[in-house]
Amino acid sequence: MVNKFINGVDAVIIAVSGKGGTGKTMVSSTLVKLLAQTGKDILAIDADPDSNLPEALGVPVEKTVGDVREELKKDTAAGNIPAGANKWDILDYKIMESVIETPGFDLLVMGRPEGSGCYCAVNNMLRKIIETLSSNYDAIVIDTEAGLEHLSRRTTQNVDIMLVVTDPSHRGILTAQRIGELAKELEINFKKLYLVLNRVKKEDEEELRNKVAEIGIDLVGLIYEDALISEYDMEGKPLIELPDDSYPVKTVSEIVDKILNS
Repeated sequence: MVNKFINGVDAVIIAVSGKGGTGKTMVSSTLVKLLAQTGKDILAIDADPDSNLPEALGVPVEKTVGDVREELKKDTAAGNIPAGANKWDILDYKIMESVIETPGFDLLVMGRPEGSGCYCAVNNMLRKIIETLSSNYDAIVIDTEAGLEHLSRRTTQNVDIMLVVTDPSHRGILTAQRIGELAKELEINFKKLYLVLNRVKKEDEEELRNKVAEIGIDLVGLIYEDALISEYDMEGKPLIELPDDSYPVKTVSEIVDKILNS
């Protein structure tokens, strides 16, 4: 498994990005599984409004950060907040209450505001949460929202390692390319930016390697199409329960070794 680990005052922050449906959450949940096995303090953050990470990790969620924010807005409007109270302090406290603790890792789900509220507010809180919590954990894994929005909102500007997950589709590879280009355009300087190619058929490997070599992001891992993941999805089984000796887990383990020890 993971041979070494980055040690420091703050957490190493790993974000997993990509087009929806490419296997982003599978990679995120397997990262959490492997990092939790090191015995370090791990925080998983589901920053995707579709919120699939809790199910992949087998963790029920009662309250999200979006819920906390809406509750605070309602309390403020109803006059239930004492005069002179610092709303950020109250929000921080309530967010800490919404962190779900498990034996191997902690989980925080961003969710979304109710109604037509702008999701930017939750993303602003995500940046603040990362800054606040980074000294409490050895690693933070963020399952980002699909596409490019997290970059344009600079949600992931303080990320150390960005893993861009793509499937073999033209649109998936194009989205990966745009993520790399937009990061440069916005001058978001990740310490490391890597591509993970998922759901690859062995007979297509050479052609796909040639394609991704043209998009300007280092390919750190290639995950072959695997029936076990489809089986887990069909049965609703948490992906974190994939066996350690299964091909997807072994492949992501090799990716973890590369990104943390290179």
